[in-house]
Amino acid sequence: MTFIVAFVLGALAVMALVWLKGSRLSFRAQTAGDYAGKGPEFDLPRHLNGPILCEGVIYGPTGRVTSRFVADMEARWDGNTGVMTEEFRYDSGATQSRSWTFKLGNDGAITAEAPDLVGSGHGMQKGSGVHLRYRIRLPEDSGGHVLDAIDWMYLMENGAIMNRSQFRKFGIPVAELVATMRPKEAA
Repeated sequence: MTFIVAFVLGALAVMALVWLKGSRLSFRAQTAGDYAGKGPEFDLPRHLNGPILCEGVIYGPTGRVTSRFVADMEARWDGNTGVMTEEFRYDSGATQSRSWTFKLGNDGAITAEAPDLVGSGHGMQKGSGVHLRYRIRLPEDSGGHVLDAIDWMYLMENGAIMNRSQFRKFGIPVAELVATMRPKEAA
């Protein structure tokens, strides 16, 4: 009986540590408030505007690079509503297009829509960080799976934007994207 109690207590302790790491000590645990007053102020209509060059890599579930890409982006704003088009070219030769619509609230809240999103994305801009959560449906040739995505963009002092995104299925990490974005004039 003592062995069973010790086993159950040990299992509960491990589960508590896993929960603590996932909910308080990880990429997913960040909040927009963590970046308030830190670094340059990220203003989406100002910093995510005009022609943008994006270069990045996608990591698979094992942590190895599975794809590289370059994207030409164009963002335009009318007040608190912005539209950003993306044209991706992958190292495999594949291409992909996407168009986002962003709506900003006066409190920094963000609502995002795109044809391959399931519902709307929601996030916040504060300080040097922009956070966005959404569900995205992969193209059919990639399995058509729906993944939970978390995007973080960080404005650097030179105006470049660092983007890190994690994609999960049933809470399990399946991919991560790391990219830089900068105005094309500065490229």
